[in-house]
Amino acid sequence: MVPSRALIWGALALATMMSPCGGEDIVAEHIGSYGINVYQSYGPQGYYTHEFDGDEQFYVDLDKKETVWQLPLFSKFGSFDPQGALRNIAVGKHTLNVLTKRSNNTMAVNKVPEVTVFPKSPVMLGQPNTLICHVDNIFPPVINITWLKNGRSVTEGFSETSFLSRNDHSFLKISFLTFLPSDDDIYDCRVEHWGLDEPLLKHWEPEIPAPMSELTETVVCALGLIVGLVGIVVGTVFIIQGLRSGGASRHQGPL
Repeated sequence: MVPSRALIWGALALATMMSPCGGEDIVAEHIGSYGINVYQSYGPQGYYTHEFDGDEQFYVDLDKKETVWQLPLFSKFGSFDPQGALRNIAVGKHTLNVLTKRSNNTMAVNKVPEVTVFPKSPVMLGQPNTLICHVDNIFPPVINITWLKNGRSVTEGFSETSFLSRNDHSFLKISFLTFLPSDDDIYDCRVEHWGLDEPLLKHWEPEIPAPMSELTETVVCALGLIVGLVGIVVGTVFIIQGLRSGGASRHQGPL
């Protein structure tokens, strides 16, 4: 039986993450991709993700052994037994081990992640908002995403999605940070990945318009006053001309 492309990519990812690649802080066990099903495990928890049309439909938290739907409404139209994920993972891991032994264990290429940081909604000082760190072009899917506020690590108020697969077999991941915008605070999304020589910091801070200087304010006020005076003069001239034209017409009388 010829192995599918998805299983081959899964085997390559497994070989990559089991080999020394530097970045000892990023610890991974395995990853398997089977069409719309993706299994991942690294750090203290693991996920079994099910996608539909490129979007995550649900994932199974392997620690809690429960199915978590991306939108609670989806659970009313379908169900998924977490034990099914465990069975699929067992089969997938066995298949990956077989493919790894049959392959030449060539290390997969580490891609350089693409990081973008932006607010969820227009920023208004003092109004709660959410910062979004969008990390794309991830391969292998082993990554650390953390937040810094004024150079210090943020320990609460953030969450992240599981890995979402792309058509080119890379992955993306999104991290969210709730915050209260202030002109005194700056934020960084810190990304660690084997494709980076060093952690990548993506900077963000609110764009506050620079206050006008006293000279600028004086000039603006003077221009506004001049424009207003010119408008009054021009309007007065038109009124006088209109009155004269009306008076001349009345004195001339009908022909």
